[in-house]
Amino acid sequence: MDEIKEVSLEMREYIISSGAETLNWCMQCGLCTNLCPYRQVPGELSEVFNIRKMQRQGQLGLEGFDDEEVLFACVTCGMCQTNCPRSVEIIKNVRSMRNTIVGAGILPGHLRPVAGSLHANGNPWAGPREKRADWLEGLNVPEFTEGTEYLLYVCCTSCYDTRSQKIAKSVVKLLQQAGVSFGVLTAEESCCGETIRKIGDEELFAKLAESNIKLFNGKGVKKIITTSPHCLYSFKQDYPELGGEYEVMHYSELLSELLKEGKLSLPGEIAKKVTFHDPCYLGRHNLVYDAPRELLQAVPGAELVELDRAKNKSLCCSGGGGRIWAEVPFGERFGELRINDAVKQNADIIVTACPYCITMLDDACAGLEKNDVLKVMEMSEFLCESLEK
Repeated sequence: MDEIKEVSLEMREYIISSGAETLNWCMQCGLCTNLCPYRQVPGELSEVFNIRKMQRQGQLGLEGFDDEEVLFACVTCGMCQTNCPRSVEIIKNVRSMRNTIVGAGILPGHLRPVAGSLHANGNPWAGPREKRADWLEGLNVPEFTEGTEYLLYVCCTSCYDTRSQKIAKSVVKLLQQAGVSFGVLTAEESCCGETIRKIGDEELFAKLAESNIKLFNGKGVKKIITTSPHCLYSFKQDYPELGGEYEVMHYSELLSELLKEGKLSLPGEIAKKVTFHDPCYLGRHNLVYDAPRELLQAVPGAELVELDRAKNKSLCCSGGGGRIWAEVPFGERFGELRINDAVKQNADIIVTACPYCITMLDDACAGLEKNDVLKVMEMSEFLCESLEK
């Protein structure tokens, strides 16, 4: 017989007061669990992670929702939330459940260095703050001043990770080619805080966000271009709560506009079959679907083929919600399914527009030994290849 667990109304109210206002809207239909990407992969975590059950445990204040392995497994992809018939804010509920644990000083071992580095260095990658702007070396990028139209905000991953730095440099080249008035404040910035908030550390998120807002407002920033959809989400959805009101767009949105206005041209032919992986935070979370495709289709010779699971049905790479720092065995990674999806379409290149997705898809492609038949590229890199040709 299963052990009887005690219902704690006090815990339920605490979770709700932490931000889970829609927790009791859930009617336990189970659609969220059915759509969850964990149902697509085998493994121990897939067997124990059940988002519907987690919501129910939260509703009743039942012990078990705080199981570290399960609670911090959610990738915050938004598939469940987008399709919920009651419009339950499931990700916010998960964030609030995590907050009740993190607020008590409990954080999974693999995430402790991340939080520690954010406190000490303003980034999650243990990179020295004084080296945040090293990626700019050799590039003629001006500092943002009040007369500059756009602030280019480069995510922490692309500031410190050698592979991801190529994304930042490619975006710079494209903006310069189109004659955009932009500048950077990279050396003075901190992490946008999106991921640490999803992990559940509200206090640390507020510290990072308030630091950036003070910097941006003091410099007269009105418009922001982001390289990462996660930063896009944070600046658009989270910062207004703290007084950070800006016009924010992902670089693909701006480049698509410039292309239509004739200010950006992509003349070089790339005669390849290309497919696009919609990042969760660009697509479902920010509803940007058309701009990347318009850019890819503008490259001469490029043939765009859609994946079976595309746009609002896109399969998560599994990098969100802090999972980019999790160790997941081969054979259980969502990214592997994504690589197989692209191979199934006979694509030569799988393109995406998110630093997290690049990390996860690169690892998956190498793990599956598919590098000889499929190339993983960030969209800015693909577009720059057309420029350089």
